[in-house]
Parts: sequence; C-alpha cells; structure tokens
Amino acid sequence: MEPSFSPEQHLDVQIRWLIRRDMPDVLRIERSTYGQPWTDEDFLTCLRQRNCIGMVAEHDQKIVGFMIYELHKSRLHILNFAVDPEARRHGIGTQMVLRLIDKLSQQRRNEILIEVRERDLDTQLFFQKQAFRAVCVLRSHFDDTEEDAYTMQFRLDAKSGTAAQFAPHNRISEVDAA
Repeated sequence: MEPSFSPEQHLDVQIRWLIRRDMPDVLRIERSTYGQPWTDEDFLTCLRQRNCIGMVAEHDQKIVGFMIYELHKSRLHILNFAVDPEARRHGIGTQMVLRLIDKLSQQRRNEILIEVRERDLDTQLFFQKQAFRAVCVLRSHFDDTEEDAYTMQFRLDAKSGTAAQFAPHNRISEVDAA
C-alpha cells in the first residue's frame, strides 16, 4: 500500500460509532500496530458489553483510526486505540481524543484513563501532549510480556471545565514553598 498522505498534512476526519462492516479495517490497523493484537473475537466480546463503546475515524471513506472505551460512573477508560501507521502524525489521534474529552462533564464523568506500556514512549508522549499525566505504575500489567504499564489520566478541572493542571508534589517542592 503506497502512502496516501503528504508528510505535514493535517487530515480532518469524520468520527463516528464503529459498526460491524468497519471490523476488517479496524483489525488491519490493530495488527499493524500491536505485537499482540486483539482478535475479532476480543473486539466482539468487548463491544457486546453495555458500557463498551467503539468509534472510528474515517477519511475519504477509509477507516484511519479507532478507539474502544468503557463508560464508568465517574470516568471513561480507553481500552484500545490506534491510528493507521500510514496516517499517523496528521492529527487523527488528537481529533479522536478531543472527541472523547468533549464527552466529559463536571457533574458526571470528569476523567479519562488509559494504560500505556512502559516501553511505548511514542504513546506516552502523544497522551502527554493531550494533557494526560502518568499517575501510577502497574507492575507486570501485560500478560504477554509482564511489562509494566503507566496509568495515564486526563482530568477535567471542576472550576474551569478545562484540563486540570498537575503540579508535581513532593517533599522538596514543600521546602521551596516555605
């Protein structure tokens, strides 16, 4: 498949609910992104749950990204997220994350969580640019490698309705403040 996007081009996408006919493209993106990809059955099992939602990003009638997330009482939890390798660095992932952030509200769900592999620096940096912060380490989180994961969190500020700013807090910062 030859690249269809110029290097610096921002691509506007339509973001919509995932439907069954999208699965071949979603599986293709999944397999090209992850060493231990979800299977068709993994997706179906997840999406059959009442609180599990799938969405896709579409450009020129081609699926270029997807996200699977769970709805919880006070948060959204991203379970799986990928952009077609040939369409990366064109703003598609950012548009999908912004769509998810739009679903937050101070009254109900005010945070988004995702677990990111310790060695996946690109994904960590991507989510950091989206105002997510690493809030804890999950030891031996992934079954395939027993690799650690970082739980990354986006939190809506209750006062302003924007991303909460995280300031480092430790004993040294307390000394500086004194």
